[in-house]
Parts: sequence; structure tokens; C-alpha cells
Amino acid sequence: MADDPYPDSDITAGHPTTRHLQSAAAPANEPSAAVSGPHSATFPAEAHLSFDVVSYGPDIADERTLRLLGSVEAKRVLELGCGAGQASIALAKQGAKVITVDPSADRLDLVRVACDREEVKVELHQGDLAELPFVRAETIDVVLSTYALATVPDLDRVFRQVHRVLRQECALVFSLPHPVFGLFDPAAADPIRVARSYFDRSPHPWTAGDVSGADHPRTMSDIFTGLMRANFRVDTLLEPAVTPDAVRSEYFSPIMNWVPATLVIRARKEGL
Repeated sequence: MADDPYPDSDITAGHPTTRHLQSAAAPANEPSAAVSGPHSATFPAEAHLSFDVVSYGPDIADERTLRLLGSVEAKRVLELGCGAGQASIALAKQGAKVITVDPSADRLDLVRVACDREEVKVELHQGDLAELPFVRAETIDVVLSTYALATVPDLDRVFRQVHRVLRQECALVFSLPHPVFGLFDPAAADPIRVARSYFDRSPHPWTAGDVSGADHPRTMSDIFTGLMRANFRVDTLLEPAVTPDAVRSEYFSPIMNWVPATLVIRARKEGL
């Protein structure tokens, strides 16, 4: 197995995202058309992302900076929610054996085409993200999910399934829309005005093109309690500031200069 390409990957000490604690200036070149609805409706599936690196959220640092996964060469990686295949393909290019599960047959078809184009192999499964009967217990080295868990009604059930398939001390790395960002409506006349209670856990329906779904808002304590009950130990929590680039994606909102849009967590399996 190759050496870890990120030898200084201890995130708990002086993480790069802590270097941008001040609100970034408004971008010089904002996109002409913003994304309507929650980011989880279309990110990462419709985002313009590289197939060479894992991204965790819009307009924030990616795996090259965050270094949450380390070397994945010869490791078995399970991705929950495929997007357009960017993360799965990037990991396969790094030598990982990647298994991807997604409820959408159409998205899996797109990923299959992308895999052929990028000349990599990814094992694709259609199904519920909380149903992993095709994965044997303690056979996975890393589980990754980008924004997909926001749409899952029973997150605790997902955590239990992930705990079953992970090897001891191996990591679940996932990102979600930040609970605080969900309090605001970027499309409102006054986007910085609070539009939703932090404690409102009712589903947030959305429509993106001909696809409909719903986000299931959770507080930080909801997420942490679920992980602890499933016997995970959280070793990293990140609330990345937007990168200082002048050019923003179509997901950018000025609110992102005030509060984090993305929550990124790494948790390790403990116990049986």
C-alpha cells in the first residue's frame, strides 16, 4: 500500500479552514443565475466539479486542503449518494475499490457513462441509503457522503448500517447543509433575515427540474446524538468558510460570508 499522500493530515491542529475566520469580501464576479432551493437538491449532482478530487460542498475547500480521507489506495470505499460520480471516480483514480449506492437509477446511469469516459471501475447499486444488505459486515475502510444524507428521513438508521459495514476505527466522512444556514432563505428580499426556527425539524420540500424531494433539518445535537448512539467517535468537525476566490459558483449566496453553508464531520467506528 502506498504511503499517505497527506503526511500532515492531523486536522485537529491548525486546520486550514481556521485561517479564514473573518467574513470574506463580496466576490467580484458573482454568477448570473443562482441555484433555487436547498443546495442538497442539486449538489453535487449538477455542480460543475472535477472528477479528480473529492468535494464536500459549494465554494469551500476540497479534499486537497481538508485531508479527511488520506490515502485510499487499495482500500474499499463506500459512497452514499452518487451525485454525478465526481467523488467515486476521483477515488477510483487514486486506486480505491469504490462501491456507490444511490436511490436514483437515472443518476446511476449518468455515473456509469462518466466511469466509461474516465476509464475507471465503480461498483454501482440502486437502493435506499439506509439499506446495505449487499455489503458484508466489517469489510469497508471508508464511508463517504456529500450532502445526500440531508434527504434521508431516518439518519440514525443510516449510522447504524454504516457502523455495521465499517472496519474497526475506520471513518465515516460526510457533509450536510449546515443547520444554521438552513435558517435563512437566500431568495428572500432580505436574505440575512432569519426565516426558519433552528428547532423546526419539519421536512423542507424542494423541486429541482422534474425531481422532487425534501430536506430533513437537524440540529447539531441531533447529528451528534445519532453518531454517539450508533457507537461512533467524532474526531473532526469543520464549518468551512468560503474560499477567498473572486469567482463563485452558482451556489454562492452572500449569506455564506456570514454563516457556514456546509458542515463536515469525520467519525470513527468504535465497539461492535
